[in-house]
Amino acid sequence: MTQHLQSALHIAPGAAVNQASIAAVPAALRVVHDAQGVDLTAAELAAGQFLQALGIDTGSESLRGTPGRMARAYAELFSPRPFDLTTFPNDEGYDELVLARSIPLRSVCEHHLLPFVGTAHIGYLPGHRILGLSKLARVLEYFACRPQVQERLTKQVADWLQAHLEPKGVGVVIQAEHTCMTLRGVQATGTTTMTSTLLGLLRSDARSRSEFLALTGLPH
Repeated sequence: MTQHLQSALHIAPGAAVNQASIAAVPAALRVVHDAQGVDLTAAELAAGQFLQALGIDTGSESLRGTPGRMARAYAELFSPRPFDLTTFPNDEGYDELVLARSIPLRSVCEHHLLPFVGTAHIGYLPGHRILGLSKLARVLEYFACRPQVQERLTKQVADWLQAHLEPKGVGVVIQAEHTCMTLRGVQATGTTTMTSTLLGLLRSDARSRSEFLALTGLPH
């Protein structure tokens, strides 16, 4: 999955940013998913062959359309919606934590292609710019809409926000139930997995870290 950014300025992760470049940061950064290479016809054919190889007859009226539905369903799961990463000048110099709690999450385990679902808590300590609140959920969706592992997803969201927003700190906590664990294999029904990534002051400053973890409901 390729990330396309359309803006007047793109700040690469880890790049040094001076005051002049911060002032030039655009108010909105267009983020779109590259859908090239998606072939629903081929996917439908492959889905039919997959089901038949498992001994499932797709010739009945009920199952005749299943391969096509499978292809469209996975194409939807792997296609995040485009969005604008809208930011605004932090004119008031707000320096306290901004936190969006319990953002719904759904992704697909890359090992079994089975869903995992849960919630994410995403917060940051503002720097020179503040972020439109809905964009925290949009960034989560962008990285969740692909075959994933929860550990990588957590870090990708945090790293991306750190690189493009340049805050003083970022925190991401994800809690999810993996159906590859609850519906098959060990069948540990009700088990949830928690992961976290803390960057900047939310990692290095004990008070900031404790505040973030307390607001997310995690022990600290």
